[in-house]
Amino acid sequence: MIIDIQNVSWDRNEQKILQNINWTVQNGEHWCLLGLNGSGKTTLLNMINGYIWPTEGSMSVLDKKFGEFDLRELRKSIGWVSTSLQQKLYGSETALRIVLSGKFATIGLYDETNVEDVSHAENLMESLGCTALINRTYDTLSQGERQRVLIARALMPSPKLLILDEPCTGLDVFAREQLLQMIAAVAAAKDAPTIIYVTHHVEEILPCFTKTLLIKEGKVFAARETSDVLTSATMSDFFAVPVHIQRRDGRNWLSVQGE
Repeated sequence: MIIDIQNVSWDRNEQKILQNINWTVQNGEHWCLLGLNGSGKTTLLNMINGYIWPTEGSMSVLDKKFGEFDLRELRKSIGWVSTSLQQKLYGSETALRIVLSGKFATIGLYDETNVEDVSHAENLMESLGCTALINRTYDTLSQGERQRVLIARALMPSPKLLILDEPCTGLDVFAREQLLQMIAAVAAAKDAPTIIYVTHHVEEILPCFTKTLLIKEGKVFAARETSDVLTSATMSDFFAVPVHIQRRDGRNWLSVQGE
């Protein structure tokens, strides 16, 4: 079991941010987590990564039950790509050093690395199409290049769980499609980690994400096969406005319907 969340709620200032969440993710499943801003997605991710604890309920990640395992060690088995991480990295660091730091889950590289580490990092960067960035400093990279480097960093420790938190934010349509193709390749690779892809854009949900969790106002709206979730009727209920879902070339495209 990769994620096992049972009857979890989380309160802040006497307000329930998450309410009675039940969600399980099996090894080898790739899920999309879909919700509008303020729906509770970020809170749920922080909880999965062990940065906050449930107010109620129980949960385990990678078969490690919260309260019985050092969550700092758990994080070393989770790759996480997020906008908040981007903001913490040092702009003067080379892309290679940023990727290497993923082995230790640190901001900045302080630990000793060896020839095998460097070779692994370079191979990851090559597989993600960013060999040319190895000696470039982070502050000279485009948004799309930064996302590639961050995914390489997240894959550095060979994680069992990879969380991609809105990785296409800030990308133009061409850079977005390039990044999505790369993510599809990661999902298809041998011994790929279980991937949780977080977005609020239906068109970013690739065919490899066969399961979808809809979260709305801190509650699970739906959690099942993507093909069952991404229908015009379900998504109209979810967004509380009439929408039409059109399936084309293995992807889903949403349009808002008029009155």
